[in-house]
Amino acid sequence: MTGPQAAIPPARPVIGEDEISAAVRVLRSGMVVQGPEVAAFEREFGELVGGRHCVAVNSGTSALQLALLALDLKPGDEVIVPSFSFAATANAVRLVGAVPVFADIEPDTFCLNPDAVAAAVTPRTVAIMPVHLYGHPAAMDRIMPIAGAHGLAVVEDAAQAHAATLGGRPVGAFGLAGCFSFYPTKNMHSLEGGMITTADAGFARTLRLLRNQGMEQRYQNEIVGANMRLTDVAAAIGRVQLGKLAGWTRQRRANAAYLDDRLTGVVVPAVAPGAGHVYHQYTVRVPGEREAFQAALRERGVGSAVYYPTPIHRLRPYLTEGGTPGPWKLPETDRAAAEVVSLPIFPTLTTEELDRVVEAVNAAAVSV
Repeated sequence: MTGPQAAIPPARPVIGEDEISAAVRVLRSGMVVQGPEVAAFEREFGELVGGRHCVAVNSGTSALQLALLALDLKPGDEVIVPSFSFAATANAVRLVGAVPVFADIEPDTFCLNPDAVAAAVTPRTVAIMPVHLYGHPAAMDRIMPIAGAHGLAVVEDAAQAHAATLGGRPVGAFGLAGCFSFYPTKNMHSLEGGMITTADAGFARTLRLLRNQGMEQRYQNEIVGANMRLTDVAAAIGRVQLGKLAGWTRQRRANAAYLDDRLTGVVVPAVAPGAGHVYHQYTVRVPGEREAFQAALRERGVGSAVYYPTPIHRLRPYLTEGGTPGPWKLPETDRAAAEVVSLPIFPTLTTEELDRVVEAVNAAAVSV
């Protein structure tokens, strides 16, 4: 007899012998912070974003914050962001003293709606921060002209979208800056870390100063900076993962196609024309009672997660003094937050596990 099947988790980070060996190698070298591994990681990651300058930092949130700091924003300056995202998107705006202005999303891709962006521009707007949510590229072909018409900077939040493309162009290569995360559940990771990409050499130098106490040469501080450096241990792990990213991306897409063809009773992810989705999450809409749907999945040994049950504009730090969400009218954001469920999509899923996901989802959709 065989025992009960192990539950399939929503995500399964990969930390293999290659990553462990890379970390040990760096630890034994004695060069563990901002050394040759970081430089190599920056150089190699640049190949993923069309040869842009890359600046490694200690987290994806730090990447967003430093990119905004480098814009030298003033109090009262506004940055247009989606509310349907992880809080870090808006937190980074607040942390540099600017004001996040929330715009609604497109219902099919869950990314910023360019029409909503255009309507949100005011004389105080200085930047737009589109999020390539779940691994699907935002509509950069329509957002960039809006930014150009108003002289706005574009900082891409590409934390979930390593190797995603639009019209063959990689995310992180559209705006002034692109910001990536290497958290363990991302499509590739470095245990923890981030990367900022830019085509502007001067902007890249400012970022390098900001991450290292404002100095290139020790004790020769040029500006006020922070300590947001990436360790060489993290960079070494990131380099290993980067080498596996293309294969993992193909597998994520294959897994998504497998689910697309077999799931019933839920709305499977859409892919916009010309978009290269990398499926950081495989996010469906559930027409019935979501908690009951997830409970039914758990009973069948299939994990799921909700990203994000509470839009940022409804989180406590972003409420008005009266405790209300403020003036925002974001119907598609609120609808998505109430309906979405993310299913297992990670590249190490077996065919047997995919079949279990299909069986559980189709049964759960009928039961609720």
